[in-house]
Amino acid sequence: MAVEITHFLLAAQSLDAKVRTDAESNLTQFREQNLPSFLLSLSIELSNDGKPTESRRLAGIVLKNSLDAKEASRKEHLVQQWVTIDASFKSQIKNLLLNTLGSSAWDACHTAAQVIAKIASIEVPRKEWSELIASLLVNMTQPDRPASLKQATLETLGYVCEEISHHDLVQDEVNSVLTAVVQGMNATEQNPAVRLAAVNALYNALDFAQTNFENEMERNYIMKVICEAAVAKEVEIRQASFECLVSIASTYYEVLEPYMQTIFELTSNAVKGDEEAVALQAIEVWSSICDEELELQEFEAPQSGDSSAPHSHFIEKALSTLVPMLLETLLKQDEDQDQEDGVWNLAMAGGTCLGLVARTVGDAVVPLVMPFVEANILKSEWRSREAATYAFGSILEGPSIEKLSPMVNAGLDFLLNAMNDVNSHVKDTTAWTLSRIFELLHTPAMGFTVISPSNLQRIVGVLLGSIKDAPHVAEKVCAAIYYLAQGYEDAGPNFSVLTPYLPDIIGCLIATADRTDGSDSKLRSSAYETLNEVVRCSNLPDTSSIITQLLPVIMTKLGQTVELQIISSDDRERQGDLQASLCGVIQVIIQKLSSDDGTKPIILQAADQIMMLFLKVFACRSSTVHEEAMLAIGAFAYATGPQFEKYLPEFFKYLEMGLQNFEEYQVCAISVGVVGDVCRALDDKVLPYCDVIMAHLLKDLSCSELHRSVKPPIFSCFGDIALAIGEHFEKYINYALPMMQSAAEVCAQIDNSDEEMMDYGNQLRRSIFEAYSGILQGFKNSKADLLLPHAPHLLQFLEMVAKDQHRDEGVTKAAVAVLGDIADALGSNIKTLYKDREFCMVLLHECLQSDDEQLKETAVWTQGMIGRVCG
Repeated sequence: MAVEITHFLLAAQSLDAKVRTDAESNLTQFREQNLPSFLLSLSIELSNDGKPTESRRLAGIVLKNSLDAKEASRKEHLVQQWVTIDASFKSQIKNLLLNTLGSSAWDACHTAAQVIAKIASIEVPRKEWSELIASLLVNMTQPDRPASLKQATLETLGYVCEEISHHDLVQDEVNSVLTAVVQGMNATEQNPAVRLAAVNALYNALDFAQTNFENEMERNYIMKVICEAAVAKEVEIRQASFECLVSIASTYYEVLEPYMQTIFELTSNAVKGDEEAVALQAIEVWSSICDEELELQEFEAPQSGDSSAPHSHFIEKALSTLVPMLLETLLKQDEDQDQEDGVWNLAMAGGTCLGLVARTVGDAVVPLVMPFVEANILKSEWRSREAATYAFGSILEGPSIEKLSPMVNAGLDFLLNAMNDVNSHVKDTTAWTLSRIFELLHTPAMGFTVISPSNLQRIVGVLLGSIKDAPHVAEKVCAAIYYLAQGYEDAGPNFSVLTPYLPDIIGCLIATADRTDGSDSKLRSSAYETLNEVVRCSNLPDTSSIITQLLPVIMTKLGQTVELQIISSDDRERQGDLQASLCGVIQVIIQKLSSDDGTKPIILQAADQIMMLFLKVFACRSSTVHEEAMLAIGAFAYATGPQFEKYLPEFFKYLEMGLQNFEEYQVCAISVGVVGDVCRALDDKVLPYCDVIMAHLLKDLSCSELHRSVKPPIFSCFGDIALAIGEHFEKYINYALPMMQSAAEVCAQIDNSDEEMMDYGNQLRRSIFEAYSGILQGFKNSKADLLLPHAPHLLQFLEMVAKDQHRDEGVTKAAVAVLGDIADALGSNIKTLYKDREFCMVLLHECLQSDDEQLKETAVWTQGMIGRVCG
């Protein structure tokens, strides 16, 4: 039974805090005591045109929030609540919502449309509310219905299509929806609001239109209506129509051929003369086509030139007219575009699209762009110089080194001079272009670089001078230094050419990080990230003294952050960000110096002070653990090895906090990784802590609130613990193995059509194999028999994975390794289990044919182990 709730809804918006709190309390109580009646009362409020706008608006918001939530477990709870409500209540609520679409108050119509879609998302996949689409279509087909009702209905259809899968509707329903939507889009529709709602609805319905797009006549009609709407007199309709074309270019690329001439004319006219919002979408159409063609090129079989979908080479065909159109957009910059993050304008969209075009067609783009560069690079107008530089930087990925090399070598000196340009936009784009050159055309290890000993001094000099420029320029300069250093990675002795400049580079980066003229911490983060890369890519022992001197400097800075006065939450955030950056630098220094026996003692000598600093950083927070400090501890434990034992009693409480941090799941995952690092460092000396650690890990696995990405690292961690404590892992077997076996069953049910789920499935499978490997190796010498009952299940799981085409290389390596570990640990006890396992031979044969030497080596070892057991 419904209750009059207008008074409570209005009071809940009162300026008087007590009135507001009392009303909220009454509404909460009503919801908890009688949810069906509560939802019905809200629906009546929303549908009643005689009620105040304020109460109706809040009724709609509360209704929507009672059906949907961002957080997955909360959303599932709300769905289950709705499902269990009596059918008669649900029917009344749904009818009221459908009636609200005809309301004279647009806010109420709009909210009802959203709520209908939320209910549809629950019921339609369950084959309930089968009459929904028919009920909505009545509003479109009966001639006497007002335009506002048609608009609300189209909006509802759009939202419903957004919420449900295209598998949830039968083709007849899809046909009816598309017919209604396309009629609403037609140029004969007099009401612009109806037409706009129809275009937006089509955008959401395009995924449903697969069968219709396969039918030439239907496809022609849909495309005709979209192209007509793309030249409507209303800006919003034109913009929404181009958004449809963007989606079609991606979803239905293979049938675009007959429409490309029209699409080119529409996009070209929009880019040259329409409002920016429309022009941006018109460029996006071409970016979308590039994305499709890049994907087709990536998956094309190189021998036959054949691929699963036709490659129509639209970009190549349109190149001579498309590139000039994009180049013109580069001259339409905003005066303040470099000052703010997130700015997106015509010049940026055009440059991004030009970059995609270059990647799509390669060398062919160069002769079309270079005349524009040469014509504009010396002009007095800053826009011309910046556009020319942006064009040059945009085509550096895609064309061959042979094509790019002469022009980059010729232009490098000019670009270095341009870092002294009077205009900051030109300097910003020049620094970005230099960073692109160093990223893409500077790999001495591969035998190619545009940097030589003769120009390196000038390059470094210009970059270190320009890093003092405005923050937005300095940030791009940091990126250029980052890629300059990265290029020398794996270059061995070649890195030594950069070594003499390292003290100055490091000094400038630290000074840049200390600048206070940046509006936020972005420049500081960039400077420290670049410093990390410089250290990481440096060549020991050449640079050991430089990096050794850097360590106390960064440690002092980290120590100073602990003393900062914290008054506000902003202060706390600033402190946390600075500590994150400095812990990151210390982590990289630890990893670098500990990687060489000659420099490892430097870390061991400073270990007490380093650990004391990390503990102070942890102590700055009361309830959460510092993510970057935890990462650094992992590197520190690995570097200090057995010596880490003395730090564990003090550190352990923070490790526990991390393992219990379900909310910040990245912190939890990193903490799990650190457990592995500690196990590798301490071996069986970690035993006294294992009961508590295993209790936390098992609890994490059982927790439905914990993000699924943390679960694979936990299984890998079981292997690390078992390897460290050997036979002592026996007491955890009855808890850990059932978890691993149920996770193996989850793997069998994962939907491989969803790329994200497929990746997760691969992570999960690899981690389960790593857990088994660790346990098998840990038990090998004394308790191997304990695993005999579990061997058939493991071999069955291995067989399922071996036959799966979707497994990645990491899974294959882990599978082959555990196959050998079974034979090595369990010996002749499992001889009979291997007898009928043809998959073992097939998998080993595949791995022995691999180009990956490590995988081949593991397969040879596994083959030997199985041969020893079965021979």
